[in-house]
Amino acid sequence: MKTIGEIVTLSGQFLAKLPRGKRIAEEIIADVLGMTRMDLYLQFDRPLVESELTHIRAKLKRCAKNEPVEYILGAVDFFGCRIQVDPRVLIPRPETEILVEKIAKQAKTGVLWDVCCGSGCIGISLKKANPHLQVVLSDIDKGALAVAAQNAALNGVEVTFVHGDLLEPFQGQKADWIVCNPPYVTEEEYQRLDPSVKDFEPKIALVGGISVYERLAHVADFLNPMGAFFFEIGCDQKTALQTLFPKATIECDWAGHPRFLFAQKS
Repeated sequence: MKTIGEIVTLSGQFLAKLPRGKRIAEEIIADVLGMTRMDLYLQFDRPLVESELTHIRAKLKRCAKNEPVEYILGAVDFFGCRIQVDPRVLIPRPETEILVEKIAKQAKTGVLWDVCCGSGCIGISLKKANPHLQVVLSDIDKGALAVAAQNAALNGVEVTFVHGDLLEPFQGQKADWIVCNPPYVTEEEYQRLDPSVKDFEPKIALVGGISVYERLAHVADFLNPMGAFFFEIGCDQKTALQTLFPKATIECDWAGHPRFLFAQKS
């Protein structure tokens, strides 16, 4: 009968060719056993029963085929929230937490729209951080909205959901804050993406390129006076977006890549 320690070692070797393979193996084992990664090392000598081994092996095999561990585990932690994910939605990236942190410092009250909400991670985490916000989440994909609704319930926040493309569901309305992490990858870039992204995450939430921002160029028309909008952007789109939004500020992510665009309506 194998112990936790032996399975941790063998699983790390099995996923050794993957980036963070040992860490991913630990996360899978901990999830199956209902433990933290630290618990694995505190209970190194605990024997595993066959049913536990079966579940661990099945998930490790999925990982070895490049399936993202976040889909295998079914959830990620994001800015103080637990966000469920499956192939209907993109996996929230750590860089997006930078965007949320910047918005959370400003958007304390008023109406906030999370456009292209996907899993709902942005709007839900902002509502949880600042409960006095009135948050509306929108997406063109009904499957994504279903996941976002599950996440709102999971995190105990009350938000509103609307279905539609970009700003179309908001015709005739105004907001104080608009945030959008749109599909900004070009088709050419998409073909070069890592298989763990291209083969598993939804293309509709990835591919759009500069044209998606061109369709958002009138975003200020949807803002109340002194309102602001916030976009996540592709790292090579800075020059084009400075032309589209000449009064906007563009800031970088942790890696030093242009990643966030902000502007306030005067």
